[in-house]
Amino acid sequence: MGLRDGLQSIAQVMPTAQKLEWLRGAYDAGQREIEVGSFVPARLLPQLADTAELVAFAKTLPGLAVSVLVPNFKGAERAIDCNADLMLVPLSASHAHSLANLRKTPDEVVTEIARIRAARDAAGSSTLIEVGISTAFGCTLQGRVAPAEVLRLVKAVLDTGVDRVSLADTVGYADPAMVQELFALTLPVAGDKLNCGHFHDTRGLGLANVYAALQMGITRFDACLGGIGGCPHAPGASGNVATEDLAYLLASMGVATGQDFDQLIALREKLAGWLRGETLHGTLWRAGLPNTMKAADTAAALA
Repeated sequence: MGLRDGLQSIAQVMPTAQKLEWLRGAYDAGQREIEVGSFVPARLLPQLADTAELVAFAKTLPGLAVSVLVPNFKGAERAIDCNADLMLVPLSASHAHSLANLRKTPDEVVTEIARIRAARDAAGSSTLIEVGISTAFGCTLQGRVAPAEVLRLVKAVLDTGVDRVSLADTVGYADPAMVQELFALTLPVAGDKLNCGHFHDTRGLGLANVYAALQMGITRFDACLGGIGGCPHAPGASGNVATEDLAYLLASMGVATGQDFDQLIALREKLAGWLRGETLHGTLWRAGLPNTMKAADTAAALA
């Protein structure tokens, strides 16, 4: 999700041609679900103003699930019109973050999600709706977020008829014990509709939290190439889990991801050039793969 969550907090605007090269490179490296942007007003996030163009290109790549973030009903209409495969609607479990991010209370957002689902169905669209429960583990603005509030909102959006829900550690407050506890509480409520974890590495626990969620049966995770990104309305929320580090973690444990490490690292080098002056994160690019796990052997094993 580097093309959306990664770029939205970076001041410079990446040219569309570079975004298309990034998108193609990620696809060639083995990624088969990519969040290509967000339908937000260009005056608010000019970094994402070309999302429709990226969706159109992404839809030409065979077998690629194309997702976009939509903050409101108007954005959802655009996602439906563009025939995106999935729209991610953020819903903050923190009242303070919800007001700062969307200028709506959490319950107002739930009401809008019901409208979005109805509009999707009325249009005969096959676009899936996923609700991301942001600040599920704590909030820089509000502080503690009660698990009971997370569960209340999960139940509420499931009642609207959405297809999926996910839990997000938007500001990097979670630890593995918290992750296992909240997923354990949420899984009986959401079942297989809870299938994604979104973790930030703000305090160095991103991969540990992924592992904790993996142990709970979650097999879909958000990540950004170079570990960039964060929520512009949540201070301290920098640093998504790095795609290349996450792919290495899983491959090292024998979990097939289909990722080609040579191509991922080459793409990261391109990204460093495109975002010259910006800080990239992650560790695999420094040390490379261990001798016991050569890139060529890994690519063949995962093919």
